[in-house]
Amino acid sequence: MATVGRNIAAPLLFLNLVMYLIVLGFASWCINKYINGQTNHPSFGGNGATPFFLTFSILAAVIGVASKLAGGNHIRFWRNDSLAAAGSASIVAWAVTALAMGLACKQINIGGWRGWRLRMIEAFIIILTFTQLLYLLLIHAGTFSSKYGPGYRDTDYATGQGHHVPGTHAGEHKAGVGTHMPV
Repeated sequence: MATVGRNIAAPLLFLNLVMYLIVLGFASWCINKYINGQTNHPSFGGNGATPFFLTFSILAAVIGVASKLAGGNHIRFWRNDSLAAAGSASIVAWAVTALAMGLACKQINIGGWRGWRLRMIEAFIIILTFTQLLYLLLIHAGTFSSKYGPGYRDTDYATGQGHHVPGTHAGEHKAGVGTHMPV
């Protein structure tokens, strides 16, 4: 039953990874055209918010792909220690993606002609903001109930409390074996 969150988070992780890679490819193409001064390309266009939007889209995509690597490790092991790495990377990826979404909304609000590639990046960034948030909530669902996955409160494997020491009875501690971590 502890794999409920894992079974839902794994396909979402893969979907987000593919979407971040698509955003990375198209945003790289667009910023290359912008740097080369080819903003009159039929599938580019843009306005004053375009360079900022493209910069943060590439940043969000790179951080998003890196967080999906940590997330894949967490899906594989599904333990508290992997949750810490995947959770922190996913929070940073979501924050930068949300910032890129704000710039996408600003670019849409300014208006002007934008090519299909820019409109596609805008749409993907807006969708990724919500799917990344959903993924973030799914991997942290174990903090609310252990049936959804590991939470930060499960610490018995790190301190040796959950393991039986040979030569002792249940509940009896051997000299030198601590029951809690020193602070």
